[in-house]
Amino acid sequence: MWLYAIVALVVLQRLAELAVSARNTKRLLADGAHEVGRRHYPLIVTLHVLWLLALIVFVDSATEPNFWLLGVFVLLQVARIWVLASLGPRWSTRIIVLPEAPLVVRGPYRFMRHPNYAVVAAEIAVLPLVFGAWQIAVVFTVLNAAMLWWRIGVEDHALGRR
Repeated sequence: MWLYAIVALVVLQRLAELAVSARNTKRLLADGAHEVGRRHYPLIVTLHVLWLLALIVFVDSATEPNFWLLGVFVLLQVARIWVLASLGPRWSTRIIVLPEAPLVVRGPYRFMRHPNYAVVAAEIAVLPLVFGAWQIAVVFTVLNAAMLWWRIGVEDHALGRR
């Protein structure tokens, strides 16, 4: 019961974020921005869908969550909101580059270059652990690390030396 409810909430959150991202992307492109890294974007979406499906398929739905780790996951959602709020209308799930715009240096961006990716990496590890699914945590953490290595390289190259 807990499993389905939590995964459903994560899916709803992600769908809402995709709607915000689409709106922001459309506006940024209209303002002269351009997208980079289109090739890997479907792979990222697939990875995230498979991560959630793996939880539904491989975790017994009667598994009680570890409420301490669930609390960590909730804190990660607060961090996620902080990241999104810090980027504001420049936030997108895609890599959208607005020429001549300075890098965002407020919020968590004061402390690290890619806080959103740090939050996502932690989410991918922690949520399966909430249900004791350490194998799913390991597999998807490794896959996500490879994907982020590629994506961060593309993003850093696109942003140049700003």
